[in-house]
Amino acid sequence: MIQIKDLSFKYGNKEVLNHISMNLEAGKIYGLLGENGAGKTTLLKIIGGLQKPYCGECLVCNEIPFQRNPSFLSRIYYLPEETEYIQNDCSAFDYAKLNAPFYPKFDWEKFHTILKEFDLDGSKKLNKLSHGQTKKAAISFAVATNVDLLLLDEPSNGLDIPSKTTFRRIMAEYCLDTTCTLISTHQVRDLENLIDPIIILDNHAVLLNESLERISEKLCFTLEISVPTDALYAEPTLGGYLCVRRNEYGHESRVNIEALFNATMQNKTSIYELFKNA
Repeated sequence: MIQIKDLSFKYGNKEVLNHISMNLEAGKIYGLLGENGAGKTTLLKIIGGLQKPYCGECLVCNEIPFQRNPSFLSRIYYLPEETEYIQNDCSAFDYAKLNAPFYPKFDWEKFHTILKEFDLDGSKKLNKLSHGQTKKAAISFAVATNVDLLLLDEPSNGLDIPSKTTFRRIMAEYCLDTTCTLISTHQVRDLENLIDPIIILDNHAVLLNESLERISEKLCFTLEISVPTDALYAEPTLGGYLCVRRNEYGHESRVNIEALFNATMQNKTSIYELFKNA
């Protein structure tokens, strides 16, 4: 689906991505994590054809994104963090009528169903809705396109707690098995039980790109009364300390994505080498 090889990008003299390489497959919902300025949005824009790489290669569905061929654009959808682009004097229904023809597999029934699950009236003017409601309309349209590649930049920002729960359910239920979904977020807890594999960007490079299954093979996440001496990361919580350690004895544990991210940021070299050499 996506092949990235030795890709770099700069804004003037400022390096944003430095010789990154990775492959992304169809049928998965990838979580793209990283601190502010790590290059998450830039990477999404390069994949979506909105930015041209400084050097290296990015192929999506065997096409070069920045050429923006119609055959490419009809197969991908990029939802930016901000939704001002649709906050004009039209309704969600009007917006869909104008833009759905660009996506051959757009599903009107799915669009109406998702709006209903978000408890959103699609006939109301978008410029009269709150930011969160506009975000729901944008997500509804994005998922209903049924594209091969769905790029979402901070989709849970602006959603209240019940809506975040609904968003996770919608993504799990309505995204096609043939779609490759890439979600950039710093709200890790919003996407628990949804994203897999996990990609972590740091220092303009890919620090981690692994499935939850593989992560749980190499790391264990446990609740301890005190911090073990071999802990890669520990944080106080109710009942003790949430700890991340190397899984030297094959213990089974549920991956805590926020703890994984923090452990990775504090032990960059160790985590990188742990998965590189596996």
